[in-house]
Amino acid sequence: MEDPHIELDLTARMVAVAGTLRSNSNGVDTLAHAVTKTAVDCIPGTECAGVIACLGPHGAPVAGNGLASQADQLQHELREGPAVRPKSDRSTVWIDDFDSDGRWPRFAARAQELGIASMASFRLFSGKDDLGTLNLYSSTKKAFDERARTLGEVFAAHTAVAFSVLRERENLSVALTSRDLIGQAKGMVMERYGIDADEAFALLARLSQESNTKVAEIARQVVEAGSDPA
Repeated sequence: MEDPHIELDLTARMVAVAGTLRSNSNGVDTLAHAVTKTAVDCIPGTECAGVIACLGPHGAPVAGNGLASQADQLQHELREGPAVRPKSDRSTVWIDDFDSDGRWPRFAARAQELGIASMASFRLFSGKDDLGTLNLYSSTKKAFDERARTLGEVFAAHTAVAFSVLRERENLSVALTSRDLIGQAKGMVMERYGIDADEAFALLARLSQESNTKVAEIARQVVEAGSDPA
């Protein structure tokens, strides 16, 4: 039977983790650094940790402490490793011993040269969104026991939620900025051509369609030009 004190400790750690991630979700870099530091502090066996965020077609390393930044960069450059998998694969990858694991031979060889013996890689999903991976590393073989795995899964879930909230916040900020730009551009067009708000927006929308450019970008150009959108 599981020791109840361990379960209470696990719960307490997760409450602290959730608070830490929420308080550090002011940007991708800030959040990623908080995640890697907290992973080392909270997950047994973890000597260093890194985050690869899906910021582009293949994602890119955004934070890592110790050897993790080099190991994550290797996966990114080689296009090989547990963090480089189809988006449909949501499973966690555990490598107990790079000596006997033959799934990613090039990455395994380079990781061992760095002094890494075992690792874990968690996919960060929120709903259907693939937000990247959290990677844990150790210089010791079989560094991650059953408790570390349980704690790691819960920590990864909190991390995914934090990145999802950050993405939504940034999307909202972009949307609000775009709305303000469009409103400003509409006012300038209305004053310039003596037309109403609906007609001004229709003009911006037509320019957007004809140039295959987003309305917000047309609005920015209008504001920067000073008046004439033509």
